[in-house]
Amino acid sequence: MQTRAEFDQLSENYAKNRFPADATVQEMREAFEQGAVPPPTGVASARRQLGGRPAIELRPDGAGDGILLYLHGGGYVIGSAETGVGMAAGLAVRTGTTAYSLDYRLAPEHRFPAAVDDALAAYGELVESHGADRLLIAGDSAGGGLAVATLLAAREAGLEMPVAAAVFSPQTDLTLSGASFTARDGDDPLFQPDDIAGYGRRYLPEHDPGDAARSPLASPVFADLGGLPPLLIQVGSRELLHDDALRLAVNAAHADVDVTLESAARAPHNYQTAVGRLPAADRALDRAGVFLAERLGERVVVPTA
Repeated sequence: MQTRAEFDQLSENYAKNRFPADATVQEMREAFEQGAVPPPTGVASARRQLGGRPAIELRPDGAGDGILLYLHGGGYVIGSAETGVGMAAGLAVRTGTTAYSLDYRLAPEHRFPAAVDDALAAYGELVESHGADRLLIAGDSAGGGLAVATLLAAREAGLEMPVAAAVFSPQTDLTLSGASFTARDGDDPLFQPDDIAGYGRRYLPEHDPGDAARSPLASPVFADLGGLPPLLIQVGSRELLHDDALRLAVNAAHADVDVTLESAARAPHNYQTAVGRLPAADRALDRAGVFLAERLGERVVVPTA
């Protein structure tokens, strides 16, 4: 099956390019930034401020009035608005919206809940300027967990929910209690358990990391998800974080949230970030675009190969 071959090749590339165990935060950040891609042809970009933080605005030709807030991955430690451009622009094109890739604060300089505070401030500004009925939110990896945490924080702040949300390989359990965290040890080509634990140690407060890890805003898998908007979750079955996605979906269903779960067999973590280079990633974003755009009520735009 061609998709399986694509996932195998991507997994091989992941394994070859894993961070060394002794890599510093600065070294990881510099290496991760090398994977940032410019917006595709037909998408105008501009630097903005959103919720008091830098952001990159990505507006495709012919975009409507819908807005998408995108939160990049990187374990809350690495990544930037620039590394979120590929996914944000890909979704913007597919949904006919203007996307904002947010540069939220990173750990260990800014620990939990700094990222949540930044994302909530950005979301609140977009609600005020555009209205929640024109908003979407999405994110990958830690940014996927952050997207759900932002919804929870917005709900508690009395803000209206966006139309829909999509998360890709979301990290939703900083207690690392999912069965796949051990069951996929040695199979996940990108992470070993110590890698993910290391990100958490840098992000969680130093004085009481265990208590913070159980907070719904750090680990949304433990949250009451009632009242959240329709949610799409995409994940790969080779991931240490596979159960973060599965349990999030189950909890959302129990809370009467309209949830769609896609678990791609033998796909590695965050395979969608290979959009434009991996046909399976393009197809996954096509499906995500349909999910989001249908709920937004915009014309669905699926790029031709």
